[in-house]
Amino acid sequence: MDFLRNLNFFKLGFCLPKPSLGGGFKEPKFMDENKLKNKNVETYTADMVKAIESDKGGLIKKIIHEEEEHEAEKVNLSPGSKKNRTFMFIGMVLVFLALVVLVFLAFFNNKINTVPVVPQASSIIFTDQTDFTPIDGLTKEKIAETISNEANNTKVKIGGVGGIYLTENKKVVGFSRFSTLIKNSLTASQIGLINDNFLLGTFKSGLSSISPNIGDLFILLKVKSFSDIFPVMQSWESKMLYDLHGFFGVKLSPETNYLFTKNFEDGIVANKNARILKDNDGQIILMYVFADDNSIILTKSENAVSELILRLNSSQIKK
Repeated sequence: MDFLRNLNFFKLGFCLPKPSLGGGFKEPKFMDENKLKNKNVETYTADMVKAIESDKGGLIKKIIHEEEEHEAEKVNLSPGSKKNRTFMFIGMVLVFLALVVLVFLAFFNNKINTVPVVPQASSIIFTDQTDFTPIDGLTKEKIAETISNEANNTKVKIGGVGGIYLTENKKVVGFSRFSTLIKNSLTASQIGLINDNFLLGTFKSGLSSISPNIGDLFILLKVKSFSDIFPVMQSWESKMLYDLHGFFGVKLSPETNYLFTKNFEDGIVANKNARILKDNDGQIILMYVFADDNSIILTKSENAVSELILRLNSSQIKK
């Protein structure tokens, strides 16, 4: 502010008229030319001085402060700042690590151990134990042998039911695929009347004459209705034992040949209608029981039928 005032005084002094030889002052010529310009400069300078002196609200200080903040922000955003250089370095390191992980997964993924996914299955009845048995690439005979071994070595407690789900390519095998694998005698239209969700399983009664740990194998089928499935089951009788003998422990031999041509007979098991195949000694070799209008049980164990009917009724009550 003092500088501006001194500047004004200097300009005013410079422009004062000098005395002439005639005893008076004569204004120089250049004063006429620059008089208007000097007046404008003096007015602008005076206005600036007045503006600075009258800045009671601190407007100029505020503008200066905002400019300083803007300059500081530019410094902070500059790639050359120390903080930004640190962030850039950390970012480059993270990108490099991500690339390393991607390369590792691409070339060494086959060596990574993965947790096997348990196949999903919807049980028809409550089971005390569930086992998933892979049968990929197995023949009919090997499948039957595998299921028979599981039934004879079941880990369920006495009075318990264990479910056995066959899997292929880590997917549960339905009845239509099961029929194809064991090459049963049912036609495609007949298979279409049986629900694909079926249950292979064992019931441990503890009454086996060979060992109390042996389970009684069963196959539980769900069907559309009794009237639809009854003629299908009757037509299957002539081939049923041949299709399923390996599962129920019946061996092909001269002593058992007659069983494959013997007729089923009517019977009552657990107060339910049944068709039963017996040997010459009256022992049940195989039977199918109409547990209800939509359920059929294939087995050779009356105890298994009784337990399954109880569980079927229990599941219907819960629904």
